[in-house]
Amino acid sequence: MSKITEQVFAMAKPVVEEEGCSLWNVEYVREAGTWYLRVFIDKEGGVGIDDCERISRRLDPMLDEADPIADSYVFEVGSAGAERELKRPSDFAQFMGSEVEVKLYQPLEGRKSFVGVLAGYDNGAVAVEEAGKTRQFAAGQVAQVRLHVSI
Repeated sequence: MSKITEQVFAMAKPVVEEEGCSLWNVEYVREAGTWYLRVFIDKEGGVGIDDCERISRRLDPMLDEADPIADSYVFEVGSAGAERELKRPSDFAQFMGSEVEVKLYQPLEGRKSFVGVLAGYDNGAVAVEEAGKTRQFAAGQVAQVRLHVSI
C-alpha cells in the first residue's frame, strides 16, 4: 500500500469496526483524470447503503482534519463486493476453497484468465483446482486474484 492508503487505513479501521463492519481495503487511484479515495468495507450478512453512509459521515471530517492528500479527490465508501480482489495472505486464508478468477500478466496456454477453486497460496504464488486439475501460478505470473461468482 502507498503511504496515503496506509494512513487512511489506520485512520479508518477503528471507525469502521465501531460501526460493526470490517475494513477490507483502501485504494487511491486516478480514473479519467480524477483522483478517488475509496474505502471498502465488509460485514457479515452484507453491507448496506446505511453502513456506507454512516462510515462516510464519520470519516469525512477526520480526513479533512488530517489532510493526508494535498490534491482534490472524490471520497467514496463502498462494499468490498461479491467479486472482491484478494490481496493479503489473510484474504487468501479466509477464502481458501472458494471459487476465484486468477488473471495473469502473460498468456498461458493461450489464456490470461483461469477460474477454479482456490487450493493454495504461498507468498504470492497461487494454486487453483480447475476441471479436476490443479494449476500452479508463480507470484510473478499473477496480476490479480478475485473471488468469482458463477451464475
